[in-house]
Amino acid sequence: MPVTRFTAYSQTMPSPSSPSLDEKIGQMLMVGFRGATVDENHFIVRDIQKYHLGGVILFDYDVINAQWQRNIVSPPQVKALISSLQQVSIRPLLIAIDQEGGHVARLNERTGFPATCSHMELGQQDDLSRTLTETAKLARTLADIGVGLNLAPVIDLCSNPDNPVIAKYERCFSADPQKVAEHALHYIRAHHQHGILTTLKHFPGHGSSRSDSHLGLTDVSASWSARELLPYQQIISAGQADVIMTAHVFNRQLDSEYPATLSKATIHGILRQQLGFEGVVISDDMQMGAIVDYYGFDVAISKALAAGIDILVFGNNLHYDEQVVPRAIAVIKDLIRNGTLREERIDQSYQRIMRLKRSAKLDWN
Repeated sequence: MPVTRFTAYSQTMPSPSSPSLDEKIGQMLMVGFRGATVDENHFIVRDIQKYHLGGVILFDYDVINAQWQRNIVSPPQVKALISSLQQVSIRPLLIAIDQEGGHVARLNERTGFPATCSHMELGQQDDLSRTLTETAKLARTLADIGVGLNLAPVIDLCSNPDNPVIAKYERCFSADPQKVAEHALHYIRAHHQHGILTTLKHFPGHGSSRSDSHLGLTDVSASWSARELLPYQQIISAGQADVIMTAHVFNRQLDSEYPATLSKATIHGILRQQLGFEGVVISDDMQMGAIVDYYGFDVAISKALAAGIDILVFGNNLHYDEQVVPRAIAVIKDLIRNGTLREERIDQSYQRIMRLKRSAKLDWN
C-alpha cells in the first residue's frame, strides 16, 4: 500500500484562504544548507520558522568547499536530520533530493546506502520489470529516511552521446522518446507505490546540449527537436507528472530572448497550454551559471515567476547565501507592491504546492 506522507501535519495545515502573503511566498522557495544536524541557531531553522520556508534540498557533496558529507553521513543521521527539520515546521516540508540512480545519487554506498542503477543502464537493458524492481529499491530508501520528493526521473533524450552533463553521467534512458516515457512511467510507479513524489526534468529538453548549464549559457537552438517534448506529453496525459523541473537552456526555437526557466512562452505557452500540465513547476538551481552570470538576482526571480515557476530552488551549493530566503521574499513583495507581479499569481502557485503536498498518498492506475 502507498505510504501516507505528512500525516503528522494534516490537522495543522491551514486552509488556502488563511495564510498571509509571507506564508504563501515562503512555500514557493526551496533552499539548500550546510550541516548534518541543525539546531535553533541554524539559518535553515530560522527560515522555516520565521519565513515559512516550504522546502529544503539535501546534498552529499559541498561544491564550494570541495568536501563530502555536507548533509549526508549515514542513513540514521539523514533520517534524524529530516525528522528534526519537519518538527520545527508547522506545515509539511518538501524534503527533496537528486536520487536519480547511478552517478547521480546523493544517497550512495559511500555513506552506507544501497547501490543504484543509472537511467542509461536500465534503458540499455530495456526490461521494464527490472526498471520497476530496481527503482522500487531506490524509492524504499527514500521512504525509509523521510524524503518526500525525488528530483527524478530525467526524461531528457540521449540524443547527444557526448553531452557533458546528461549522457556523460548516464542520466538518460534512451534516444527513443517512447522508450524514455515507458521507463519513466515505471520509475514513477515505483516511487508512487512508496509514497514518494517525482520530478520530470529538464524541460523542455537538455539531452542535445553540448555544454553544462551549471557553468554558463547552454544554447540548444540548433540541436533541440520537438521530439524531446514527447515523453512529457505522454506522462502528463497519463496523469503521472507530479512536478516538472525547467532547464536553464536557451532555445531560440521556443523563445528568442530568455532561457526556459525565465521563458513565459516555454512554461506557460508550451508546458501549461500546449501540454496541459496543471501541477507544480520547479526551477533548476537559480544559482547556476546560466542564470547568475547573465541575470541579476531580482531580474531572475521576476522573470521566473512571470514565466510560471511555482518553486524557486536555491541550492546554496554553487553560491552560499544564508540570507537568500529573506532576500528572495523581499524581491517578490517589491514586485507585488510596484505592480509588476499580481498577488493572484502567488495564490496560483501556493494552491498548486498545497495540492502537491496533500497528494502524497499516491496510487498507480
